[in-house]
Amino acid sequence: MCKPTEVRIVGPLAPYAGGFCAELSAQGYTPLSAANQMRLMAHLSRWLDSRRIPSGKLSPDRVQQFLKARRRAGYTAWLSERGLAPLLGHLRQAGVVPKAVRPEPVTELDLLLERYGDYMVRERGLATTTIRRRKEVALRFLSVNLDPKALDLHGLQAAYVTRFVLQECRGRHVGTAQLFASELRSLLRFLYLEGLTPTQLAGAVPPVAGWRHASLPRFLEPKQIQEILSSCDRRTAVGRRDYAILLLLSRLGLRAGEVTTLQLQDIDWVHGEIEIRGKGNRQDRLPLPQDVGEAIVAYLCRGRPRSACRHLFLCSRAPHGPLGRTSVAVLVYGACTRAGVPRVNPHRLRHTAATQMLRQGGTLPEISQVLRHRSLGTTAIYAKVDRKALRVLALPWPGAKP
Repeated sequence: MCKPTEVRIVGPLAPYAGGFCAELSAQGYTPLSAANQMRLMAHLSRWLDSRRIPSGKLSPDRVQQFLKARRRAGYTAWLSERGLAPLLGHLRQAGVVPKAVRPEPVTELDLLLERYGDYMVRERGLATTTIRRRKEVALRFLSVNLDPKALDLHGLQAAYVTRFVLQECRGRHVGTAQLFASELRSLLRFLYLEGLTPTQLAGAVPPVAGWRHASLPRFLEPKQIQEILSSCDRRTAVGRRDYAILLLLSRLGLRAGEVTTLQLQDIDWVHGEIEIRGKGNRQDRLPLPQDVGEAIVAYLCRGRPRSACRHLFLCSRAPHGPLGRTSVAVLVYGACTRAGVPRVNPHRLRHTAATQMLRQGGTLPEISQVLRHRSLGTTAIYAKVDRKALRVLALPWPGAKP
């Protein structure tokens, strides 16, 4: 097997070969994977040398030219920018290749969307995913009703708003339609507050029919949760990681995004607490149950890859970066499949945690505090699953025998 250090590199990238090799090792790449990355570096360096292109002139266009040349040469692997990401990332970090620059807004619509995004960060403190989703709705609405190159916001009319909502919400689920209408109202309020529209058009968004708390929160039974937890092979590093994550989801009711943002310093081992970074940049401290703490310790001692990354949970494969929310969802699906339980998303485990707290005598304010709801009204839906307490309040059916 070829070692990474044995790959011969000539050309303008040769001075950076040692640093790249060391970085691959630090990120947990196996010798074979690291050697393949070094071969890719060697190929790129030879291509630059053959065209007398210095390393500092490796622009995005030239990267695409190299990838096309690699395809024509018959290579079958690392044929996209994603394959070059580790190498380009190292070169950018070393200052060899210029960092990717976000394109400047070129139209009035681009400028308005940038301004809207800044407003949501500065004034509303919204999460990145929420901002991205609202900007997508704003882009669709403004592109349909106005000329992107010359926005005439004063020409917006209530009829445009109503027609757009009716078209976009046709065929959508009630909850999705309600969210869409709320996101459009956010844009229209912003336009009015900034003086860009003469009237408040948020009221022109038609309400979406639906009843709040009309459905019961769906949850898993304790036996199903135990089967999901037992499906993790804690003799392996991945099993120990997944077990700790599943405990955080099902015992503390954490959201998938809150699990992925956990840092090593967020756990206070002395006081037995854990700090959670929630929605809207909110930070809360919760007690750390003993079984959850023991699972995290097992992962840290015998499962977490060696890495300079400060995130608590890391990818098992190199590069050992932080887990994403999609990865958390995938591991929950996998655990459900192994346990023979219907597949659920991570948020279902949050509902399960709330339901179990209620069954064990927890009050709604206590559950609201654990789930970190801003309003007790959000927690009120869980009162509907407390059937024993509700049975006392139920009136007898007319004509029924006592």
